[in-house]
Amino acid sequence: MKETFFRTLSWLHTWAGLLVCWVLLLIFFAGSLSYFRHEMSLWAEPELHRGAFQDYQVDQIANQLEKGQSYIETHSAPTTQRWLINFPTERSPMLSFAWQLPPEKGQRRGKIEQHTALADGSGVITDVRDSRGGDFFYRLHFDLHYMSAITARYIVGVCTMFMLIALISGIVIHKRIFKDLFSFRQNKGARSWLDAHNVSSVIALPYHLMITYTGLITLMLMYIPWTVSTAYPEDNQAFLKELNPARQTEKASGIQAEQVRLSQLLPQVQAEWGDAPIKQVIVSYPKDQNSQVTFYQNTGKEVTDESSILVFNGVTGELKYASPHEVSGTVATYDTMMSLHTARFAAPLLRILFFFCGLLGCAMVASGTLMWAIRLRQKQQKAIDKGDKASRGLRLVEGLNFMFILGLPLGAAAFFYANRLLPVDFATRSAWEVHCFFIALAAMGAWAFFGRSRRHWQLALMLIGVLYCALPVLNAFTSPSHFIDNIRSQQWALVGFDIVALLLGSAMLFASTRLSAVVKTLQKPSRKNTATAEKVRRKQPDPSYANELASSSPLEEAKS
Repeated sequence: MKETFFRTLSWLHTWAGLLVCWVLLLIFFAGSLSYFRHEMSLWAEPELHRGAFQDYQVDQIANQLEKGQSYIETHSAPTTQRWLINFPTERSPMLSFAWQLPPEKGQRRGKIEQHTALADGSGVITDVRDSRGGDFFYRLHFDLHYMSAITARYIVGVCTMFMLIALISGIVIHKRIFKDLFSFRQNKGARSWLDAHNVSSVIALPYHLMITYTGLITLMLMYIPWTVSTAYPEDNQAFLKELNPARQTEKASGIQAEQVRLSQLLPQVQAEWGDAPIKQVIVSYPKDQNSQVTFYQNTGKEVTDESSILVFNGVTGELKYASPHEVSGTVATYDTMMSLHTARFAAPLLRILFFFCGLLGCAMVASGTLMWAIRLRQKQQKAIDKGDKASRGLRLVEGLNFMFILGLPLGAAAFFYANRLLPVDFATRSAWEVHCFFIALAAMGAWAFFGRSRRHWQLALMLIGVLYCALPVLNAFTSPSHFIDNIRSQQWALVGFDIVALLLGSAMLFASTRLSAVVKTLQKPSRKNTATAEKVRRKQPDPSYANELASSSPLEEAKS
């Protein structure tokens, strides 16, 4: 504890945020992209960009069910564990037929073979490149990568708790929270970065609190399992069955039976749901005595994360389970928090707002880490001016800042370029898309080892900006449709991807231009100070960006 409550919370705010800042930056970055995971997945499969997109048609459901079942029966293997028929939705406007094979040794789930029907009904597209698409970023923000999911989720949970502590303590110590919302002083060194940190924190503060708290809620039973073990001391499976009875399917009996025609179940579905759209139909253990058919409703814009389902016996067609129309207050509260975190209910404009708030979260974390580096260097500046090297801690902080702040957007660009440039028939291409993301991130770390000056930041920003601005050009050369074609055919998901890439690339180039202007200014010292500047340059052979950003006054004065 410090001498005052305010200084104690200031210390807590600083270290709660800084100890996990780079993991938080990764989580915010990947989570922000996840709001458009379906749009990114569409972009990542250019084979489907022409002829496959279609709208949901109520009068065609029976025909599509019959066609899909016949197609899967003809083309799937006898050992298939599940059939899947996916209907067009607002964010995934395609009709597809798929089946899941048994898992191989070492696999948790079997591979899913998916074929997409052409919109005119003339055929099916079978050759589509293997890609993780937007699902990679969605899984990355809570499962990380190259480690077990359980380990990753505990790491993410700890970092999220630190984030919540930093937010609450930041609110308490923020004396001028509303005034600083409109305060940004340019070219003031540490004061400018503190203003940037304040603005990016306060302007999206409700979002930051919501996304952090609901992020903990999503996995609360993993973080606090004692409530379940207390209520169900001998059988956790009983809890899972009571929590979600629809997912507790019987195992395959091994006895063959005639599979019910899916189109025959449609009248019962319509009797329960009316004309509500169907999102997906899954047949578990087809042509088995314990076969089960599950219809999933497209909940669309409802503020819910729970699936509305109907479960039928796959042999007799008897209705076994229907989602309840009313739930308890506890379930409704949990469901609302889950839906707020995932934003699956959100219309495009609201998802854009969430995406923008997520980017502000990235800016909040990044500006905080840069301020930390500035403060460390200011404390060591006198020794550095005398010719001493910066401490290992300072070099590590500056290197990690360079690696993550620049490496994450570069990694995302590398992922999308790998999606289009790797051979389509490459056996492990989806895995190498992911590898390219982390290779680019590691490359920025190696770059930081050799130099982290303002000039290096400027060159890296220019590289990233060019790569993002060139993504629409890459799409035009590697896809059957380009930007203008997509506008004409009203494929707004693909149009939006190109526009966002151009905007992000332009922002990177603008930042690079501003840094370039500062570099030119620094390279033109006055004649009076030329000799002094040369002496300082010789004593300090490896200038850092943090040093060049720092003002002559210490950060403590900037905070006053």
